[in-house]
Amino acid sequence: MAKAAILDQVGGLTIGEVELADPAPHEVLIDTKACGLCHSDLHFIDGAYPHPLPAIPGHEAAGVVRAVGSEVKTVKPGDHVVSCLSAFCGHCEFCVTGRMALCLGGDTRRAQTAAPRITRNGGEPVAQMLNLSAFAEQMLIHEHACVAIDKDMPLDRAAIIGCAVTTGAGAIFNACSVVPGETVAVIGCGGVGLATVNAAKIAGAGKVIAIDPLAEKRQLAEVLGATHTVDAMADDAVEQVMKITGGGVHHAIEAVGRQASADLAVKVLRRGGTATILGMMPLDCKVGLGAMDLLSGKKLQGAIMGMNHFPVDLPRLVDFYLRGLLDLDTIIAERIPLEKINEGFEKMKQGTSARSVVVFD
Repeated sequence: MAKAAILDQVGGLTIGEVELADPAPHEVLIDTKACGLCHSDLHFIDGAYPHPLPAIPGHEAAGVVRAVGSEVKTVKPGDHVVSCLSAFCGHCEFCVTGRMALCLGGDTRRAQTAAPRITRNGGEPVAQMLNLSAFAEQMLIHEHACVAIDKDMPLDRAAIIGCAVTTGAGAIFNACSVVPGETVAVIGCGGVGLATVNAAKIAGAGKVIAIDPLAEKRQLAEVLGATHTVDAMADDAVEQVMKITGGGVHHAIEAVGRQASADLAVKVLRRGGTATILGMMPLDCKVGLGAMDLLSGKKLQGAIMGMNHFPVDLPRLVDFYLRGLLDLDTIIAERIPLEKINEGFEKMKQGTSARSVVVFD
């Protein structure tokens, strides 16, 4: 039996016990050590994005492998691992063309006719969210949903690499291929945005402009490498960016998931610039380019999970941390037990702090 935070109905999580099945041939059983609270989880908890219930959210985790299935080749018991929701099958069109983050991962889930991975109360199925369900003392996942990392890496810091840092850094390194000297604006300075700012610094961006309505978040962004900050609510926010950059940014990266911030990303572009939307926007939102934007060669793209190649990217990000390049300590605002998870999400709604991380014994 494993303790877990279960979403029985929209609105909040309850702590209960679940049972995980034995690993199937390609599955890995992991003792979860830490899991970050991500705004994407909140979208499911609040019902903005539908999901079968009961379910266990949580998708930004690190842990230690307890057992593996008979065909698992990539990890072994005792390995320290980071999980990633970008589970990939390895043989679909997206995987074989190097766009693993777009894989729908059907083959990484159990068939509907098979016994469920997670149950409670003697057999009631519990839905696995985003292939992981990491708000639990244990995870049972496909081997292509985790990667082994250096055991010198602290697991509470490693956890946030699994989503926030992969998404933000991946946007810089993969989706945008930022060239040293280019200007980058990051709109929204939560966990993903702060990781994006940090990665832009690592990539050698010439100017890194952090745009957020909260002074606390802008200050954190400066610690992580922002060269300039702008209040997102200022009437002249666009004009400020234009003045700082001499005509707009090469890359504007939206890390909130709001209509206004996505529109702002387009407005601060220079000719030929690219706006990249990372946030999970309300399902009825639309972002667009006007006629003059198109005539100016501007581009708009989505980048799910930073368009990562996580078996390669995650160990590199761990190495960046161990070498002192990647600052994960500043991104983590607090460490909490599983029992305080609802309080952690309430704090997230206030928007004033960075990442909360659940730490398991």
